Amino acid sequence: MFATIYLLLGLVLLYFGAEGLVRGSASLALRLGLSPLVIGLTVVAFGTSAPELVVSLRAALAGQAAISVGNVVGSNICNIGLILGLSALITPITTSSQVVRIDIPIMLGATALALVFMADGVIRFHEGAVLFLLLLAYIVFSIRLARRSQSDILAEEFAGEVKISKRGILMDIAMVAGGLLLLVLGAKFLVDGAVILARAWGWSEALIGLTIVAVGTSLPELATSLVAAVKKESDIAIGNIVGSNTFNLLGILGITAMVTPLDSTGIGRTDLAAMAVFAVVLWPFAIRQGRICRWEAAILLGGYVGFVSWLVASS
Repeated sequence: MFATIYLLLGLVLLYFGAEGLVRGSASLALRLGLSPLVIGLTVVAFGTSAPELVVSLRAALAGQAAISVGNVVGSNICNIGLILGLSALITPITTSSQVVRIDIPIMLGATALALVFMADGVIRFHEGAVLFLLLLAYIVFSIRLARRSQSDILAEEFAGEVKISKRGILMDIAMVAGGLLLLVLGAKFLVDGAVILARAWGWSEALIGLTIVAVGTSLPELATSLVAAVKKESDIAIGNIVGSNTFNLLGILGITAMVTPLDSTGIGRTDLAAMAVFAVVLWPFAIRQGRICRWEAAILLGGYVGFVSWLVASS
C-alpha cells in the first residue's frame, strides 16, 4: 500500500514539477530575447527530461544505480516505442523539419557511445565527463542551428507554443523554483516507492527502473508529444522525443556518473540492444517519405509492448 502511494505521489509531483520548470524557464528565456525555436530545442526538450535527471541522481546517491541506469535506458525505449508510437497512431507524424532530421543521427551517435561506455558494466567519472562535454557541444550546436533555421517549420510550431507568462517575471522565477522543489520531492517518493515495490514483488531494481520508473519519468514527454500530435504539430512531437533521448544519454548519464560511478551490470544486453534497435528503426521511419505513418507507429508500439511483456515474464 505504502509503495503504491509513494509511486503515485512521486509521479504527480514529478509531472507538475516538470510543467512548472518548463513553463517558467521558457517564459524567462523569452524575456531574455531567445527565439521560440532555440527555447524549444533546449529549454523545453531538456526540461521534460528533468524528472529522469533528478530521479537518476537520487537513485544513484542512494546506492540504487540499477534504477538510475534502467531509468535512462527504459525512458529512451518508452519515448520512441510508447510515446512516439501513440502520437503517430493519433495522426501520422510528418518529419519535414531539417532540425529534426539532423538531430536523429546525433541521437544515434549518443546511443552508440553510451553503449560503449556501458559495455564493461560501469560508467566512470571520465566517461561521464565525456558525455557531459558532448551535451554542452550539442546545446551550442542546437542554438546555432536554430538561429540559422528560423524559417524552419519547427520554428513556426514553437512560435505558437512558447509564450511569455502574463503574470510577470517574479511568477516565472517562482514557477522555476517551485518546479525544482516538486521534482526533488517527487524523485524521493518515486525512488523509495520503487525500491519497496521491487522487494515486495521480487523484481530487480533494474527491472523497476526499466518499466515503472521509466514510464513515470517520461510523463512530461508523453503529455507534450500527445498534445502536439492532436494539434498536428508533428515536428514538435518527434523533436521533443529525439531531444529528450539525447539529453538522457549525454546529460543524465554524464552528470550522474560524474557524481558517482554508475554500475550498469543490472541492465542486460537485451535491454541495451532494445534501446539501440528502437533508435535505429526510428531513422528510416522518420526519413521515409518524410513521415511516420500509422502502420509504422503500430510497429513501434507493438515492439514496446512486446519488450515490456518479455521483461515481466522473464523476471
